[in-house]
Amino acid sequence: MTALPYHIPVMLGPCIEGMAIDPNGIYIDLTFGGGGHSREILKHLDKGHLYGFDQDLDAEANIPEDVRFTFIQANFRDFRKYLRLYGVSQVDGILADLGISSHQIDEPKRGFSTRFEGELDMRMSSGMDISAKDVLNTYEEGKLHKIFGIYGEIKNAKTLAQAVVSQRAAAQFETTADFKALLQKYAPRGKEFKYFAQVFQALRIEVNDEMGALEDMLKQTVEALKPGGRLVVMSYHSLEDRLVKNFINKGKFQGEVEKDFYGNLLRPLEPIHRKALIADEEEIQRNNRARSAKLRIAEKK
Repeated sequence: MTALPYHIPVMLGPCIEGMAIDPNGIYIDLTFGGGGHSREILKHLDKGHLYGFDQDLDAEANIPEDVRFTFIQANFRDFRKYLRLYGVSQVDGILADLGISSHQIDEPKRGFSTRFEGELDMRMSSGMDISAKDVLNTYEEGKLHKIFGIYGEIKNAKTLAQAVVSQRAAAQFETTADFKALLQKYAPRGKEFKYFAQVFQALRIEVNDEMGALEDMLKQTVEALKPGGRLVVMSYHSLEDRLVKNFINKGKFQGEVEKDFYGNLLRPLEPIHRKALIADEEEIQRNNRARSAKLRIAEKK
């Protein structure tokens, strides 16, 4: 039986093109995962160097044997701190492929997928303080309502939160099957799979503080990039993409665009494309995960 690939890199060509790689430059892959993007970046380097970050210990199995590559096992929200340990203050390009890897989804024991039975974990790193099981069994109703509504964008978030609290009073949630049995009662008929996916997404985002980590990371990219350096970010749901879009276009996550006396936009990054890039139909046929991908590229002024 042939093993499944750890992760098929999405929009590999556009990502590499967007990086505008200098063969002697310094680059960061903030989401190393299966190493697909990193290996392609290395093909374009001569005397340059690539630093790969991933908080998931499983990613270490994919580290390439290359003196031009350094792997750092850490959450990307702390990337500048770790770069300083290596004497790096600024880089020529930063790549981030957000979300969850195919490997994490396909590992039943990780609890990320609605397709398998497993423990309600969903931690991208075993060092995380809370698991999905902790969220479901301990969070108060109001907080669950907020998580399901904002992170999952489901319409009956309040009803589901009430049902979770009621259910756990009789028996705590332990596995994905336990939770799906409850979700089945509240999923719109004919749209069960989408509903399950949205709720699981909400739990995963909360467990890993994905929105907070993304904001922390994006804020650091401005100081970390050299003038002319490129930021390449790929997102897979509207919450992530909205943060990335606002940060690139406005220089902040919320509020109106700021302008100088002459009406010029005050922002540290300049978008390379007016709209996000999306995968073509050929790639989507090969890799369904590419269907929801949005790629945004910016350059440091």
